[in-house]
Amino acid sequence: MWTAIAGGIQYIIDMGASVMLPIFVAILSIIVGVKPGKAIRSGLILGVGFVGLSLIVNLMNDQLGPAAEALSQRFGLSLSIVDIGWPGMSPITWASELAIIAIPLAIAINVVMLLTKLTRVVNIDIWNIWHMAFTGVMAYAVTGNIWIGVLGTAVHAVIAYKLGDLMAPMMVDYYELDGLTVPHGTSSYLAPVAAVVDFIIDKIPGLNKIDFNADTLQEKVGVLGEPVVIGFILGAAIGFLGGYAPDQALPLGINMSAVMVLMPKVVKCIMDGLMPLSERAKKIMNEKFSGESFYIGMDPAILLGDSQVVTAGLIFIPITLLIAVLVPGNRVLPFADLATIGFFIAGAVAVHKGNLFRTLISGILIMTLTIWIANQTVDWVTAIGVTTGSIQAGSVIAALDQGGCPISYVFTQLFTMQNVTGLVVIGVLYAICMVFYVNLSKKRAAALEAEDDEE
Repeated sequence: MWTAIAGGIQYIIDMGASVMLPIFVAILSIIVGVKPGKAIRSGLILGVGFVGLSLIVNLMNDQLGPAAEALSQRFGLSLSIVDIGWPGMSPITWASELAIIAIPLAIAINVVMLLTKLTRVVNIDIWNIWHMAFTGVMAYAVTGNIWIGVLGTAVHAVIAYKLGDLMAPMMVDYYELDGLTVPHGTSSYLAPVAAVVDFIIDKIPGLNKIDFNADTLQEKVGVLGEPVVIGFILGAAIGFLGGYAPDQALPLGINMSAVMVLMPKVVKCIMDGLMPLSERAKKIMNEKFSGESFYIGMDPAILLGDSQVVTAGLIFIPITLLIAVLVPGNRVLPFADLATIGFFIAGAVAVHKGNLFRTLISGILIMTLTIWIANQTVDWVTAIGVTTGSIQAGSVIAALDQGGCPISYVFTQLFTMQNVTGLVVIGVLYAICMVFYVNLSKKRAAALEAEDDEE
């Protein structure tokens, strides 16, 4: 029976987020009391959103990927291992036998933490449990001990739900998404880095007064500051730097303009699809637990529609390539995740309240940390691919998303001790970042509560 259940779960997972999540959301919506017609429509709209997101990501991969590779070759960059990104890493993770355990384990941990009041996050985003599973799958692939793998998944799940609690005030304060949060993915686990940057900049006279964003940029430079124009300029610039002729570079610019315009519209479909379930789940939880508030955990894709995130994401495409060149000993060529750099800096955008100046500083640190860790985990990520049969022996892969995650890195290092210095440095730095993030979250929550009292 359990084999049949596991096979069924794997079958649904293999269909991908564009099918898996709509089915799950529609069924769960009906179970919690959303009218069937509305639930089915929500699921389909969500599916449309993910299909649209996939098309945009594929467009960026197809267009920016060759341009980035051409740029790398033109300037003689010795980056020999291509980043397969979350589009490549997530199905490889789900292919592991341990990943089947991850879904019920993550749900069970969420329920226990809710009952014991250790979290207020009600996670409805089943697809992104793959981030939690990755930590366990990597540890299992490296150590061969399935129980270490299970522990890794559980540890990451606990941390993820707590990150969701910490992210919630920023979701209200900046994104104006009350009752929603993002407990997983790069947006969540990299936001603590921005908290340290924000604290330091606040203490530096002059620097703490600098504040510009896509909107103020547009006011100062007119049409040149509009997202559609920024997309064209950045896309064409990357093409020309890669040695493209005008008939190649200019179309690349137009395609990036399309990304800037279409991304927010596609993300709106995802938000519209999730909203009925979110509102119903929030209402039920508030009724059952009177006086307590809960946060509905959602896919980080809901953050990508923000103009500051989209703008910063495009700006960081060339910056990320430059960082990859400058990180000592790095072999990883950022590729697939270039299309979704917005995921990496969306938490920082919220921490900095849309201030692009601060986001640029945080983003440089975030991408440097990510690339350094991803370079250290190449052998481990490759081991996952080989043990799951996803790649042939002798092939080498890397992934910025999750492969560059400090949580996964520190956990696996604890059981391998292959780089004790790296373990200590990353572990201590990330712990410090978490302390600042906890303090910032409390400060933002208190400010929001004070505003509510005044109203």
